[in-house]
Amino acid sequence: MHTQDVAQHTQDVAQVPPANLEAEEAILGGILLDPGAIARVIDTLQPEHFYLEGHQRIYRAALLLHTEGKPTDLLMTIAKLEAMDLLAIVGGRNKLVTLVDRVVSAINIDALADLVVEKHRRRQMLKAADKISALAHQEYRSVGECLDDAEQEILNISSANTSAESTLLADCLVDVFRDLEERHNGTTLPGIPSGFYDLDALTCGFQRTDLIIVGARPSMGKTGFATCIVHHIASLYKLPTVIFSLEMSKQQLAKRLLAAETGIEMGYLRSGRIGKSQWEALTQAISRLGELPLHIIDAPIQNLWEMRSQLRKIAASSGELGIVAIDYIGLLEHSVTGATQNERIAKVSAFLKALAKEFRCPVVALSQLNRSVESRTNKRPIMSDLRDSGSLEQDADLILFLYRDEYYNSDSPDRGIAELIIAKHRNGPVGTVKLLFDAQVAKFKNLVHPNFPSSNW
Repeated sequence: MHTQDVAQHTQDVAQVPPANLEAEEAILGGILLDPGAIARVIDTLQPEHFYLEGHQRIYRAALLLHTEGKPTDLLMTIAKLEAMDLLAIVGGRNKLVTLVDRVVSAINIDALADLVVEKHRRRQMLKAADKISALAHQEYRSVGECLDDAEQEILNISSANTSAESTLLADCLVDVFRDLEERHNGTTLPGIPSGFYDLDALTCGFQRTDLIIVGARPSMGKTGFATCIVHHIASLYKLPTVIFSLEMSKQQLAKRLLAAETGIEMGYLRSGRIGKSQWEALTQAISRLGELPLHIIDAPIQNLWEMRSQLRKIAASSGELGIVAIDYIGLLEHSVTGATQNERIAKVSAFLKALAKEFRCPVVALSQLNRSVESRTNKRPIMSDLRDSGSLEQDADLILFLYRDEYYNSDSPDRGIAELIIAKHRNGPVGTVKLLFDAQVAKFKNLVHPNFPSSNW
């Protein structure tokens, strides 16, 4: 072969997208031959992983049969494709018969599935390379924005994230069926419990893509409430949790956690006046808290992409995030552009909701309420008390307000009681639940519940 021919052949090969059609056919043939084989690959192999569209459609039909509790043998799959008006498009009966004839068993289906997924990711790498190349030429955008998008393209591949592609309803229903089955069998929780029984009873826990706004006037205990939830999720479920402490330092926040863990008043921890009997409790608390997968970030956020990048690094090294808390929304305003405060808050709000969806974990964002509440006789917060509340009301899945009557009325009968007002709940009821509040250590606790023991936290 001449040098020119070799070069042309090399170029042609390079232009062929990575794929292994023989492996794809062997997987489909194995599923048609042994209906039990699909259960071995259903969690890792998705229809879009197949290179040929016809193979995607055959596999999708098999998934639907499996979801319906029907076998994925040759005749049933042919009937399913006929019902979907896809049999002729995928190559007719002969195509499926040929797939079965080419395999002896489905013994290697797991390894073949891994191979098909690998080829799909290589194709995704090529697409990402093209997108990153285009990003480099978008000089009308900041370098930070372009780098953030480029980083996301690479992370999409490493996490097998195909969210940028359209998804057929059929594929969504397969996932929904599996989720319902797991919840019915008790192998998964409807949401992530906050640790507060009455709140969890109304919300079924925090859902994995929820944006939760916690609003209150100063000194109501917003930070304490958020740290209680973060501590609960980190300690009970061992899930990585993150607190962006934009108002106080990580040392200050750590002291708050120690105060709540030990019951030692914050004033003593600040001054160092620790009694002899308290040192043992303190050292034990430090040991317990030190084992938690709880990350504190107190550095000023220069831009929102930096926050996202930090979360990606934590998720990549520690695994799926349990919850992210941000204290507080107002301190993120300077990191975005906008002519008015309302425009800046709208950008921050949309960004936080996008974070919840990207990392599939609840995002709890604290918000200061405006002063209008102070001029009312009834000082319990309402939705309009949120600063520039329009965008927050729109993007939030759950809006909670904290109110302590003793803050305004020294002779209140509800001393030591905090009201948690659920003002918005996208997927359920609203209402008010009551919690115990220990102001000395900024700690919230459950009231005595007939079906649950009192929580230590």
